Amino acid sequence: MLVTSLAVTTALLYMIATGIQLVHIVQHRPQLDRKVFALGLIALTGQAIVAWNGVVIGDFVALGFYRVPAIIFLVVNIACFVGLLRRPLQNLIVVLFPLSALSVLVSAFGPETAAAEKQIPPGVVIHIVSSILAYSVLTLAACQAILVAIQDHQLKARHTRGIIEFLPPLQLMETMLFELLWVGVVLLTVSIGSGMIFLDDIFAQHLVHKTVLTIIAWGLFSTLLWGHSQKGWRSQTAVRLTLGGFALLMLAYFGSKLVLELVLQTP
Repeated sequence: MLVTSLAVTTALLYMIATGIQLVHIVQHRPQLDRKVFALGLIALTGQAIVAWNGVVIGDFVALGFYRVPAIIFLVVNIACFVGLLRRPLQNLIVVLFPLSALSVLVSAFGPETAAAEKQIPPGVVIHIVSSILAYSVLTLAACQAILVAIQDHQLKARHTRGIIEFLPPLQLMETMLFELLWVGVVLLTVSIGSGMIFLDDIFAQHLVHKTVLTIIAWGLFSTLLWGHSQKGWRSQTAVRLTLGGFALLMLAYFGSKLVLELVLQTP
């Protein structure tokens, strides 16, 4: 009962912070307001408690379909807050906070779908942690790519009003996108490598789709980074490949878990 109440309160705090940030955007106030930061930190703490309670059950750990999004968005928000120390990422809040609110509610009210495990080998822990970190950073990259796409379209159409007024210069936006992609690809490489080393068989029947789609996503991201470095790829090419790789990555993880845990009901 306490956890569900905390989840509702956390979701409300996220939505209030989103509303305040939207008002500041409309008022042409580019800096992150202290109220938004404070509400975000309080909500982040609540989300951490809800996520921990949903995953850790006594001495057991269960990473079910409804529980993992709260963990991912917890890490996404932490990464965003850390990134704010050196980059203007505050516009991402209006996307991340509502999704975080939804993930907290889903974690608190959704049923458990995965079997709990008491002991997880250290190598598997490395794989799980690096995977969550990779998904989180690449989620930030996907949100940033959407903003870059909107900004590029507005500039080409010679629109100087609307959302473009609240965004940093396009060159800086693209720089931030590729910084996120580099970090995300490094983490995804660690995730894939640790999976090959520490998991029994990543090409087993119940994992093969996840593995193949993840490797294809890694290939898309890596190709984009190579193209940007060697060929100067940017703008819409960067947006398309980023969103394409992210879609494959989400399909690999959440699609596989959805089929296994909800359709086939395999723990």
